[in-house]
Amino acid sequence: MFTTTRRAILMAAASLPLLAGGAFAQGSGGLISIIVTDPANPYWLTEGNVAKKTAEDMGYKAAVSAHKGDTNTESTLIDTAITNKSAAIILDPANADGSVGAVKKAVDAGIPVILVNAEINQEGLAKAQLVSNNAQGAAIGAQAWQEAIGDKGKYVELFGNPADNNAATRSNGYETVLTQYPDLQKAGREVANWDRTQGYQKMQSLLQANPDINGVISGNDEMALGAIAALKEAGKLAQVKVGGFDGSPDAVAAVKAGEMQYTVLQPVATFSAEAVRQADKVIKGGSTGVDTEKQLFDCVLITKDNADKYTAPFTLSQ
Repeated sequence: MFTTTRRAILMAAASLPLLAGGAFAQGSGGLISIIVTDPANPYWLTEGNVAKKTAEDMGYKAAVSAHKGDTNTESTLIDTAITNKSAAIILDPANADGSVGAVKKAVDAGIPVILVNAEINQEGLAKAQLVSNNAQGAAIGAQAWQEAIGDKGKYVELFGNPADNNAATRSNGYETVLTQYPDLQKAGREVANWDRTQGYQKMQSLLQANPDINGVISGNDEMALGAIAALKEAGKLAQVKVGGFDGSPDAVAAVKAGEMQYTVLQPVATFSAEAVRQADKVIKGGSTGVDTEKQLFDCVLITKDNADKYTAPFTLSQ
């Protein structure tokens, strides 16, 4: 917990002129630096936008930047946040192991860090780690996918970034459900790093090796949408069931169009806002107000039955 002296130093530092990344007219609460992965992906765009708006609504100045999965860039952005006397940092870490040093650097500089979306493999550094319940989301997604494809079939999997623990958690969740159906055969798996273009390219390769598949299960929506493009091009989409994960606007549109069977909505808009609220509590009182560092937020299945309740990016009305 921060001492009164430490909080006073941080508050005073937050009022100083910013030295890097441009000049900011700070809100009364100081600067909250928000570091996401890549805003070209609508998931991370929403993550940054929601966190920024929440911070500004609470009286802070907010700056959003992106490391694009590169730990060197991430480290430089942490340096910038330190130089800019940030009151707190909201970080979507680039690498479960490789981001530990960047978080430690910020903490050593007296700046609290709240992690969102992805974890690091060390507890006790970040004030909180707020992530989707990926195991729960993978389970409901795999069950919906199995119901669409049936008890028999031949399928392939698109796997996310291996440096992100979420990729393995989702894949393992799929495996737990689908291995209960011995006549569902996984014919191949390719790493496509959460990327739509890579999903398209890897799907082309998988189709060449396995032209008779009738299912694709994907670790996120962007890879699934790339797979859909490749399946369309090959004239095979009608006989192949595709499942996604994220709840992106494009994926929901694909669900409505019948091109994707479902997507699993990650509540990124919810936990991005909550991360800022917890950062505010740490800045003002030294604690998030939550007993546990790692906090899980349950996912929601989106199908044709409830897609009309999708009211904003990554938001499903009840």
